[in-house]
Amino acid sequence: MRIYGLDLDQAGRCIHYHLSVDVAAMKCARCQRYYACYQCHDALENHRFAASNKDDWPVMCGICGCLMRFDQYQLGTCPRCGHAFNPKCSLHGQIYFK
Repeated sequence: MRIYGLDLDQAGRCIHYHLSVDVAAMKCARCQRYYACYQCHDALENHRFAASNKDDWPVMCGICGCLMRFDQYQLGTCPRCGHAFNPKCSLHGQIYFK
C-alpha cells in the first residue's frame, strides 16, 4: 500500500503535519487511497475527502504499513510496531471517520 500526499517523507508525514507522531495515513472512502491528511487529498484529487467506515481498515501506519480499524488506531500506537500516533488527530475525527 502507498501513502499519498504533498512533500511526503518516508513515514508519510506531509507539509501540513510533520511531527514525529504524524504517521497515521487515512483512507478516503471514495477513492480508497490512503492520504497523509485530508488537505493533501483535497489538493491532489478531483473530489473532497470522504470519511471511511470505522471497521473498513481506515488507517495505515506510515512506519510499518500496518492497516488497522478505528478501535485499534484509537489506542494511540500502532499494534504492529508500537509507534505513537498524534493524539491531536482526534480533533479531525469527524473528517476521517463515520
